[in-house]
Amino acid sequence: MNLDDYCGVWVFLEHKEGKIVPVSLELLGAGRALADKRGVPLAGLLIGDGVKPLAGEAIRYGADIVYLYDDPIFHDYRTESYMKAVIACCQKYKPEIFLYGATSTGKDLASAVATDLATGLTADTTMLDVDIETGLLLASRPAFGGNIMATILCKKHRPQMATVRPKVMRALEPDPARRGQVIEESIAIREEELRTKVLKIVRETTSKLRLDEADVIVAGGKGLGSQEGFQLIHRFAERIGATVGASRDAVEAGWIDHQHQVGQTGVTVTPKIYFAIGISGAIQHLVGMQNSGLIIAINKDPHAPIFQHCHYGIVGDAFEIVPLLMEAFQKLVQEEVPHGGKV
Repeated sequence: MNLDDYCGVWVFLEHKEGKIVPVSLELLGAGRALADKRGVPLAGLLIGDGVKPLAGEAIRYGADIVYLYDDPIFHDYRTESYMKAVIACCQKYKPEIFLYGATSTGKDLASAVATDLATGLTADTTMLDVDIETGLLLASRPAFGGNIMATILCKKHRPQMATVRPKVMRALEPDPARRGQVIEESIAIREEELRTKVLKIVRETTSKLRLDEADVIVAGGKGLGSQEGFQLIHRFAERIGATVGASRDAVEAGWIDHQHQVGQTGVTVTPKIYFAIGISGAIQHLVGMQNSGLIIAINKDPHAPIFQHCHYGIVGDAFEIVPLLMEAFQKLVQEEVPHGGKV
């Protein structure tokens, strides 16, 4: 393999219900920084059925080029069909770096492509950089249970690939004046050649706000002592209209479902306000919430690591402090909505 034949940063443009998913837009922002540092173009790879209008959106968010496969065979995501398109495009244009969102689709596709191309793949990356001289991708992620950050290199194979967690990178502001190139590609795939058929897609019907979409999160940890104690989190969240989060310890204790877990083995979140109540602040948890707009921590231990990473810290018993906060919020609501009105 001649590494000098490979050039450019690519982003797999995942889409859902006619829109590019947020993590792909975030990766265009991260990819733009890498491409500019390296002095190479940034490209998006867009695969689907009737998705050509999305190419313009990718360009507005930073892409110079969009490689487009637009065909009914790609109407539903299937590993086999998408993998064939990705591999054909990679073999034709030879990207140096290829980024995917660490979603169920991105992780599935990236692992299949990496296997077929016999290249390296760093999973669940939280930091990205590139060596200007060598073009080596510096893909960093928590390791050894989150106790250290490991930077992984792929020195002998291309493309260098990584899946990146949602919400850890920042999307650029879209620029309506940006212009780029859309290159339409095609590949001969017949339906009868594919081993997988999509019979039905079942949409999630829950009305609850997803944790990674919440503006305000109230998260509880082992400092709450018990499942009964954790109910304080639910009451506080309900009072202020927040979504409930939890540390791994709280989930493993059975106090709340895993879907509420924030951290390395849970969900990465970036709310406007994040309450960390009874959470010590282990690196595994910090990885998932450290980019929140405002972090407020409540803990009895004045030396808890969370106090090194919060904007406001309250040292004390959550069972004394949180009711006072609830009372204060209630007074604010009553002042803003007088005469028995509703919020």
